[in-house]
Amino acid sequence: MHLNVSFLLSRSSDFGTLYTKLNLQPGIATVIENFYICPTNKKKIILVSSSHNDLDQSLFISTDEGATFQKQPISFFVETLIFHPKQEDKVLAYTKEGQLFASLDLGVQWTLLQDYVTKDHIFWAIDGVDGDPNVVHIEIQDPAGDFRYMACHLLNCSDKTLRSTFSGSIDKNTLTVQDNYIFLQTSSANQTKYYVSYLRNEFIQMKLPKYALAKDLQIISTDESQVFVAIQEWYQTDTYNLYQSDPQGISYSIVLENVRSTKQPEENVLIDILEVRGVKGVFLANQKIDGKVTTLISFNKGRNWGYLTPPAVDMNGKPTDCKLPDCHLHLHLRWPDNPYVSGMVHTKDTAPGLIMGAGNLGAQLVEYKEEMYITSDCGKTWRQVFEEEHHILYLDHGGVIVAIKDTSIPLKILKFSVDEGQTWNTHNFTSTSVFVDGLLSEPGDETLVMTVFGHISYRSDWELVKVDFRPFFQRECTDEDYEPWDLTNLQGDRCIMGQQRSFRKRKSSSWCIKGRSFTSALTSKVCECRPSDFLCDYGFERSALPKSEYSACFADFWFNPGTPPEDCVLGQAYRSSTGYRKVISNVCEGGVDLQQNISQHPCPLTAPKGLQISIKGESLAVKPGEDVTFIVRQDQGDILNTKYQVNLGDGVKAMYVNLTLTGEPIQHRYANPGVYRVSVVAENAAGQDEAIVFVQVQSPLQALHLEVVPVTGRNQHVNLTTIILPRNANFTLFSWWIGNNLQPVLTLENFLVTSFTEVGEVRVTVQASCGNSMLQDSKIVQVLDHFQVLPLRFSEHLDLYNPDIPAWREDIGHVVTQRISKETGIPEESLVTVVKPGLPTTADLHVLLSINHLKRKRTMSTDKRIAAIKQSLNAHNITFFTRGGQWVFVTLDGSDSDSQSIGGGGGYWAIMVLFIISLVAVGAIILYKFKRKLPGRNVYAQMQNEKEQEMTSPVNHRENTQNIIQGEEFIDDDLDCQTLGNARGNLSGVVLSINSREMHSYLIS
Repeated sequence: MHLNVSFLLSRSSDFGTLYTKLNLQPGIATVIENFYICPTNKKKIILVSSSHNDLDQSLFISTDEGATFQKQPISFFVETLIFHPKQEDKVLAYTKEGQLFASLDLGVQWTLLQDYVTKDHIFWAIDGVDGDPNVVHIEIQDPAGDFRYMACHLLNCSDKTLRSTFSGSIDKNTLTVQDNYIFLQTSSANQTKYYVSYLRNEFIQMKLPKYALAKDLQIISTDESQVFVAIQEWYQTDTYNLYQSDPQGISYSIVLENVRSTKQPEENVLIDILEVRGVKGVFLANQKIDGKVTTLISFNKGRNWGYLTPPAVDMNGKPTDCKLPDCHLHLHLRWPDNPYVSGMVHTKDTAPGLIMGAGNLGAQLVEYKEEMYITSDCGKTWRQVFEEEHHILYLDHGGVIVAIKDTSIPLKILKFSVDEGQTWNTHNFTSTSVFVDGLLSEPGDETLVMTVFGHISYRSDWELVKVDFRPFFQRECTDEDYEPWDLTNLQGDRCIMGQQRSFRKRKSSSWCIKGRSFTSALTSKVCECRPSDFLCDYGFERSALPKSEYSACFADFWFNPGTPPEDCVLGQAYRSSTGYRKVISNVCEGGVDLQQNISQHPCPLTAPKGLQISIKGESLAVKPGEDVTFIVRQDQGDILNTKYQVNLGDGVKAMYVNLTLTGEPIQHRYANPGVYRVSVVAENAAGQDEAIVFVQVQSPLQALHLEVVPVTGRNQHVNLTTIILPRNANFTLFSWWIGNNLQPVLTLENFLVTSFTEVGEVRVTVQASCGNSMLQDSKIVQVLDHFQVLPLRFSEHLDLYNPDIPAWREDIGHVVTQRISKETGIPEESLVTVVKPGLPTTADLHVLLSINHLKRKRTMSTDKRIAAIKQSLNAHNITFFTRGGQWVFVTLDGSDSDSQSIGGGGGYWAIMVLFIISLVAVGAIILYKFKRKLPGRNVYAQMQNEKEQEMTSPVNHRENTQNIIQGEEFIDDDLDCQTLGNARGNLSGVVLSINSREMHSYLIS
């Protein structure tokens, strides 16, 4: 959002009583994109400004709380600025192009550190952890496209000086640096591994329960030398399980299951867990089981959980009728979208024990109920204060609680309490009602001045209203104004986290200011250790005894406590676990010690186990001559005393020592196509392990052509064949789609034999996949009930110019079809010539029946078409000119000069043919007996004489062909031909034809 400084940017030096407009550039309107305040020196401010045409940017720098600004042009466009947490003049600038710049003089001069840096994954050195405060931890993208964790020095961050304690690539947006820890993750082969570095030492894989099978991991807390993580396991969708670690952040044990989660825009996940500020070890969490959400509280860092105790009466003093164990208090723990209002639960470091939140009473949390409840004893007892949600602000270490109703209507009244919510007063903070957008307080926990900002109408500018509570108090508090209170858990036990702690709070009758010197902690006393001070160690879980304060921990079935840990190195020692470990930050002494039986054992030499070999980039298919990088990993076993024998499959072998320790990749290049078996054998005195990988070295597919017979019969087998280049491609996978079927047929051969059950046009599509290349071709097959095939051959010299490629065969077939159509007068769409692959060059001519054969009375019969085609071929009338100045003659193939008839339903039609012949025989007998009485005998004889004259007329070869074609004009189809078809009118392909001479000779006989 751009802010126009000419009327929006103002400054106040008296807690918001008076504001002075800032004029950064007199006479020039300035657009401010963002502003940043130094966390260690509030006087230092940087404004980021852009020109109106967005062609350049400038910084306006102030060292006197914004009284004056110095303009500093810059050569890049700022996305965000990051101040150093301790040194006030050092600033990092992340640009919109992914570059990272650094300044040592508060933005006056800038130096480019790195390109291709990941946004929001840039971290300054942590004081007391990183040895050098000028170190910057970043996630960058290398030239190969992989993401890596790098650390560099602010004064020298070139590619040569980059260093990292993690050698491999990492997943994007996973680098996190918090307190003593650095976290990152890697993914390969559908498996994600999480790594942690403690105190900047080497990265170690985080040890989660073996079958947690994490889908996602979120860091919850890293303070007090312990890590809290929320893990979404394989069976969870909207919940996470809460785990806590050992001090190194390596081994994790479960503390709470099924914590509710909510997915936000941009893939952000919110976990319903809240660490209460002011008292260490107190957590609130919303657990979701069977659709019900309930709120739980823990006073000992998740060791024990319990429900919130409901108040006995409501804010009006009436009974709540919320009885245990079926009714409890539940709170909303989500964070608001508006950064200028507090969350749903309000806690503060300088107000220990004070918690205020919105929720409801009942068996579960109800989303639309947002009654306000407060506790001043850290969650043991609660009181209702409002029936609706309010924005809350703590002033003077919680001595004043300000509440403004969260509503969409304008307001001019706020409420405040000076006795921890026991009573509430109202205050008119403005004479004109304001739509409240947020609440702000002056820096410092002791302040009593706040600002309400909002707008009078939706079209108006912001209104800022100062509210000063200092006049309500006449003096500062003394020791007599405070009283102690003891921290206890839900059961009333004072020993929490191994000690009894007492705090002090202002008496409800004292109206005084706590001030800057106020401290809340009073006394503490160490307790003796009890079983509740211990939780289950890694690999152990507590038995399900919900009513027992103490229940034993048992090893999971997959965990053997006596087995040395995976990182146990020969010459070192390890401690076997008793199943328990002390809660981190628990200070109890003496008493029960569930770890007292821990014993030390020397680390034995262990055989290598979990050996893996993979290819960088995860692709097992490479091109000849392409660089291949092999990576060898070992999950378990000794690595210092292990030898690794590598066989690359093409005769190259090598022996390595400490291969998995150094992480050194193996580079190789295969010259010839083929499949290579790559193996690595790890061996030491305790045993060996082997890992193999098959590498396919393939040239990418260059061409794909699908060859099909364009015409086929229904239910007839047809061979679909693909031709690919290069022809010797190994392990090519073919996917065939027939018609509209979405499920492909997969084959390793380049052909598929199939059949078609329906008449019509069917599209056949094939995809060939080889390595990383894929090609596709598609053809149409015409499925008919009836057609005839004539085998053809060509002049021998055509073989000399036959390149045996699909395009050439298609062109030859097309020209033959054209020549026959032109010579015989048969429509071109009724002829299809298919030239076969290979030598000698041969072809099949498909003669299709006319679609309108049954609809028209005078149509050429199939027999006459076949006769005309044969006569043209035998007379060498079908020719075409080809290379070499030669004419190619097309003739019938002598090996099979008879045509083949294709038809459907063969058995049924054979019976019908016999039946028709029987009818003709019976008719012949009847005609013989009554031939002298037949009225049509003279007519028939006349037709027969005409036929004989016409058939014996002396004509040349070409005229004879034309007369055959014109034969349909001198005889009626009813006497010439009878066609048998199916019920749908399809042509059957079985034709019974008897001409006049044949009928007369038969009757005479």
